[in-house]
Amino acid sequence: MDPFATLGLPRQYDVDLASVEKTHRELSRALHPDKYAGAGASERRDSLERAVAVNEAFRIVRDPVRRAEALFQLAGVPVGENVEPRSDPSFLMEMLEQREALAEARDARDLARLHALVAEVEVRSAATQAELGRGFVGASPEALSDLVKKLGNLRFFRRFLEEASALEESLLDEATK
Repeated sequence: MDPFATLGLPRQYDVDLASVEKTHRELSRALHPDKYAGAGASERRDSLERAVAVNEAFRIVRDPVRRAEALFQLAGVPVGENVEPRSDPSFLMEMLEQREALAEARDARDLARLHALVAEVEVRSAATQAELGRGFVGASPEALSDLVKKLGNLRFFRRFLEEASALEESLLDEATK
């Protein structure tokens, strides 16, 4: 499935999420099963299948990691944590240090430090997304193969931010008890 074609979008990493959301709403309204209640079984089934495809395409396009994965796959570049090249050792060391700092913030129950770590990683994640956006524009297959490492970095940032979010919830719950 080409999620960009499903939503009527150009195949590019940089997307206007508000516009994508508007398109999704319009397509969802047009394909809603209730509009086909009086139609034949095959037309109802077709409508439902297209509505499911639109919803899945929206989930892919609005997610920076899944959007990059889709673009790589559409370009014939294999992606997945088991097939992508490893991130640079210096990047991996930096992420290890970030995780250690996160553990220290957890142990110290230091929300201010946690927020500072999150802000730092969010900036790096946004920069990586910008690099992906620039990298996809007119890229050759060789350039795309090199760009896959950025996707791996983006996955690291996502996991870190998810872990930090869970930690923040835990610390806030603990503080209200």
